Amino acid sequence: MAKRTPSIDTKNLTAVQLMELDSCTRCGECVKWCPTYAASGEKPGLAPRDKILRWRQFMNKSYGLKAKLFGPSEIPSSELEEFKDDVHGCTTCGICATVCESGINTVELWESLRTNLVKKGIGPFGKQGMFPKLIGQYHNPYLLDQKDRLAWVPEDVKIADKANIVYFTGCTAGYKQLALAFATSRVLNKLGIEFTMLGEEEWCCGSALIRTGQVHVGDVARETAKHNVEAIKAKGATKVLYACAGCFRASKVDWPRLIGEELPFEVIHITEFLADLIKKDKVKWETSIDKTVTYHDPCHLGRHVGVYDAPRFVLEHIPGVKFVEMGRVKEFQRCCGAGGGVKAGIPDLALGVAESRVKDALETNADILSSSCPFCKRNLMDGRDSLKADIEVEDVIVLVAQALGLKVE
Repeated sequence: MAKRTPSIDTKNLTAVQLMELDSCTRCGECVKWCPTYAASGEKPGLAPRDKILRWRQFMNKSYGLKAKLFGPSEIPSSELEEFKDDVHGCTTCGICATVCESGINTVELWESLRTNLVKKGIGPFGKQGMFPKLIGQYHNPYLLDQKDRLAWVPEDVKIADKANIVYFTGCTAGYKQLALAFATSRVLNKLGIEFTMLGEEEWCCGSALIRTGQVHVGDVARETAKHNVEAIKAKGATKVLYACAGCFRASKVDWPRLIGEELPFEVIHITEFLADLIKKDKVKWETSIDKTVTYHDPCHLGRHVGVYDAPRFVLEHIPGVKFVEMGRVKEFQRCCGAGGGVKAGIPDLALGVAESRVKDALETNADILSSSCPFCKRNLMDGRDSLKADIEVEDVIVLVAQALGLKVE
């Protein structure tokens, strides 16, 4: 009798990740820190440890000693669907990797598991499945016209045709959160920084595809990465500035993997760029912002890439700002709740995490909760509004623009 085919396979999982599945000691430290587990009312399936142990059980049923002797045990499709829901109920914030006693790179593991399941036709979650079509057809996830990529640009903003620096706006700032685009472009002009933009040639960075396990669907992610790299090269740029943490992470970490080579330009977050200018005394402030400000580390800028100090340095040098820290910051910060496709797929869960983070900010008595990512800003605002809390939510670059006497609308 022919042996049954295993219900799961190891596609898209590296040898290291297969060993990481076995290295979990079940200590439960990750369970204490997971933001989605807490916001879900402690739903067991969402705990990082539980996801690892369940997949390990699936592996034993499919490839363990008993499976080798008697054939793999069938894993009911309902169990795989439930696992799919749970592995997508994660913002891939990376706090579990930070506190893991075994040093498991959980961010990469969750994304590999998602990709593995998507390849088998299991997942992604809900509306996340629209990302490949939207980004492949419209080159942005909002179904908006590429011809409007620069429709937001006001008459006073000067953009060079070609320059050493490209400002990569991102879909969210360019279409939805225009204050961020206004602030960034006007700040660069004010500081005498010549820059260019890609306009219609700027395509989505692909982060939504990669984070939700759809990196190989239709080859859209690779095509978008390759297109953006070539468009930037065509502008003659050696540096690319980002005010979106998601675009920054995708460009710095994911694009080289997708195109199979190092990027021919430097990737810089706007807060890093500004911090360097401040250190060189090239920023002349015009207005004082007499407010107490706290800062939320975006996961894609902080834990994923390691940029913690630059945003704080910028805030601390804005005249009048009294900077205060929340209890959980830097590598231990609490996620805003929007990442990993959770905002699009499970908005109620995203809101629950955001409310927890806003409560962290309220404990500091700050007037402003600042961040450096449009997704963080959007979700933290939703959390603030849900709590009816009296705190302003604003991006660092917008505060910089205000302190330079610039309009952000």
